[in-house]
Amino acid sequence: MIDKDQKKGFLFFLKDKRKKNYLKILSEFLTLWVVKKEVPLYYFKYLYRKDITNIRDYLGKKEQHKIKHSPNLHSKERMDIISNKLIFSIFCNRNKLRVSELVSYNFGSNFCFDGEVFKVSNYEELVSFYQNVFENTKHDKLFLKPFSLYGGKGACMIKKNSIALDLKDNAKDIIAQDYIHEEVLIQHEEINKIHASCVNTIRIETFIDRKEEIHILSAFMRFGIGNNVIDNLHSGGVFVPVDLEKGCLKDSGLEHIRFGGRNFSEHPESNYPFKEFKIPFFKEACKLVIDAVERLPDRYIGWDIAITENGPVIVEANEHMNVFTSDVAYGGYLKHPVFKEVMKEIA
Repeated sequence: MIDKDQKKGFLFFLKDKRKKNYLKILSEFLTLWVVKKEVPLYYFKYLYRKDITNIRDYLGKKEQHKIKHSPNLHSKERMDIISNKLIFSIFCNRNKLRVSELVSYNFGSNFCFDGEVFKVSNYEELVSFYQNVFENTKHDKLFLKPFSLYGGKGACMIKKNSIALDLKDNAKDIIAQDYIHEEVLIQHEEINKIHASCVNTIRIETFIDRKEEIHILSAFMRFGIGNNVIDNLHSGGVFVPVDLEKGCLKDSGLEHIRFGGRNFSEHPESNYPFKEFKIPFFKEACKLVIDAVERLPDRYIGWDIAITENGPVIVEANEHMNVFTSDVAYGGYLKHPVFKEVMKEIA
């Protein structure tokens, strides 16, 4: 089965001037077919480019799937905490892990705020509920996301001075589903210089080896585009690898293949250069992630971290994340010295 991204990747591949010559492409494609024991359609998302000379160091689709679903790497009980945004928020608060403030939430038409339950069955009642929330809190914005948010789908932001307008397109989904309603984080001013329209997060991946030592495998930072309220790559964002030792961005970012898979040395809208941009509180972000893993020791997690003026904040954890982006950002996970331990776990 060929997914949409693979189809789009192939179309961009045909037009892309960065591709290797067709004889080289055929040779590499057949090599991966033999080595990976699968038809390597993922090759046409990224590996066909002239500057990629280490194609065997990148994960195949089967390997990525095994990492996502390995019983050696993931515990169902721990994943249940991670996958439910309400439970995860409460867990972090209980364990004094810095996370976005949970202001209110809803189970379908049952909306919970300040210890009370409000019945909300239509658009007008929904607007009234949030008017009450804003009147009784210090917040002037809220970020709403489904309990089982994936890829940013269903998330939205509402503002105190434009509640009715902000809810117009999302009211039915909010009332029909289960949502958490969180504070909107105020991003660090240095990061705003690159992109200020949304909170841009760092993805930090962690792994616990058999000796129970916690490793940070890699990190990359995502930046939004336009007025999107999320930085997700499926919404057109750009990701930039992070130098773990220096705590700064590397030279070049990349967008998702469905938007063209272009490389950027600077943000395409602000024109702010990525190279050696020092991420504020990066060491503190790494410590926060390690502290979180100690309290929630699933063996392979992707953590999304926001940087505020007061330090790092956990936005969410991802138990079934797509490791393709991390693989590309690192330059081929199979050459990572610690990742060899990951591969042993899924063998």
